[in-house]
This record gives sequence, C-alpha cells and structure tokens, in this order.
Amino acid sequence: MSFKYPPRIHLANLPTPIEKLEKLSQNWDGPEIYVKRDDLTGMALSGNKIRKLEFVIADARERGADLLITCGGIQSNHARATAVAATKLGMKSYLVLRGQEGTDIDGNLLLDFLVGAKVKYITPEDYATRVDDIMEELAIQLKKEGHHPYIIPEGASNELGAIGYMAAINEISRQLDDIELVIDYIVCAVGSGGTHSGLLLGQKLYQKKFKIIGFNVCDDEVYFVEKINRISHQAIRRFGIDVELKEQDVQIIDGYVGEGYALNRQDEIDFMKQTAHGQGLILDPVYTGKAFFGLKDQISKGRFKKGEKILFIHTGGIFGLFPKRKLFCNP
Repeated sequence: MSFKYPPRIHLANLPTPIEKLEKLSQNWDGPEIYVKRDDLTGMALSGNKIRKLEFVIADARERGADLLITCGGIQSNHARATAVAATKLGMKSYLVLRGQEGTDIDGNLLLDFLVGAKVKYITPEDYATRVDDIMEELAIQLKKEGHHPYIIPEGASNELGAIGYMAAINEISRQLDDIELVIDYIVCAVGSGGTHSGLLLGQKLYQKKFKIIGFNVCDDEVYFVEKINRISHQAIRRFGIDVELKEQDVQIIDGYVGEGYALNRQDEIDFMKQTAHGQGLILDPVYTGKAFFGLKDQISKGRFKKGEKILFIHTGGIFGLFPKRKLFCNP
C-alpha cells in the first residue's frame, strides 16, 4: 500500500542487517530467534532513536529551528542521539536530564558533553510532573536569547517520530522477502511508546500477518496501551494513514520492569552476560536486556512455540553499559 512519507533527513546507516541467533535458538529449544540490528544504525548515532529523529529533525529544520531541546534520563540514548545529530547538522542542543549535577560523566552523558550539548538537571519529581513545562520555559528563555528552539518529546515518541518505525516495517519486509523468511512476531522493548507505535502502524499499512509484541521497561501495560494508541491515532489523523487500529491491537507483556527503569536485578545482569558469552550479542541494561530477558522467560512458559519465528528489534543502548561496569565485572 502506498503512503507519502513526510520530509526526512537521512542520518542512519540503513538497512540494518537481520541475523539469526543460531546458538540461542538451539539452546532455548523454542522458536527460531532473529535480531534486527538497529544497534548498528551508526556509532554515536546508534540505536532506534535515529529512525525517529530523521523525521522529527526534518520538521525542525523546515520550521527554521537552530536549537533542539529534549529530555530523558541522565543516561538517555535519545538525548545523546539528539545531541550528536544536532551537532552533525550545524544546530545546538539543550538536554533536560533527570539526575543530579556532579554525576560521573560517563557513557551517554560523556558523549552529550563531547558534542557540545548544554544540560539542565532536574529532580525525578520534577521530571515526572512537569518536564514538558520545563522544556517550554527553557524554549521561551532561549527565544529571548535569539535562538529558534524546537522541542522534541521524550524518546522522540510522538506521531512524527513513529513514522520512522512505520518506514522500518517496509525495510524489514523487503529483507524478509529477499531471504524468503516468514516471521510470526516482531518483539521490541517499550520505553516511551514511539517505536512500538510505528511498528504497529507499519504492520497495518503494509498488511503484514506477523504480530507486534512489546515488553515494557517502565510504567505498566495499561499506561502503554493508552499511550501507544494515542500516538498511533495522532499519526493516523495527521498523515492520513489508511489503517484501522483497535485498542486490543496493542499487545504489551508486562512483568519485567524489575527494580524500575534503568535499575537491574542480578538475574538480569547474569542473563545479559550469558547472552554475550553464548551468542556474542551485547544487550543494554535499560531496554534490550530487560525485553530479551522477558522474551526468554515467556518462551520457557510456553507463550512462544517451537517452530515459530521471532524477530527481535535490537534498539541499541550500548553506552549505557559503561556507567554500570561494576555490575558486569563481578564474578
């Protein structure tokens, strides 16, 4: 089905490869597991956020913006990707991060500063209740200083960002056709909802039979069913996408948030180490580690069956490992 995509800036190295996880598929004695390597969209511009930013930043430039404002945790992959992309395109960036000044400058935060981003730290309480207001106030201040700011929401997860993963479904479909592979599920981590929304819209638009399954890494199933539906319907209305989406189409598997967003239990750490040792697949502690851990657990419980084929979206996040190095270096 045809669709006229909005303007796009090409930042990612696409298409990213699809690989079969031979050893894990054998060891888990369940479905065949494949991985879409969106951790390879770039180096400092790595991860799933780049697909969304290609459309969001194109909109920012069309509106004459010279400075990007966004938000996230102190080790936000999205904030880092936004900062790197801004500098690459001759723009400035200002990041509103949940955390304390004086935190060790490591991982994503190091890259933020390395590319010249300015950072405003706010408390977890302020982040939870008024981060959007804080970004608006910052934009007003920056306008008075002569800038033309553009606010990007958390994770670039809005109706425009979701288009990035709607386009990814077309890319995936072509790759699957080339290797004559028919999959039953696409599985991804869900942290702000935009990636899942885009995958679902693409599945509907291109009339694919596989199902989209998300593992939430924060909040809960109810929260993300509502948010993903909201983002998706905003995209349908804004861009005239000819699809019908029902609330029950959003499938979220809850129960793997663990200690909380960006916090890890020992069993998650051990699983990530085993996956690296056994398959050479490096997961991140915030998103893919938890989602892949959940997938393995659900396979063991019989939700996914032998003979089925699953494509897991590796959304990146490797820089988040470095601030947690001590957790992975212990025996």
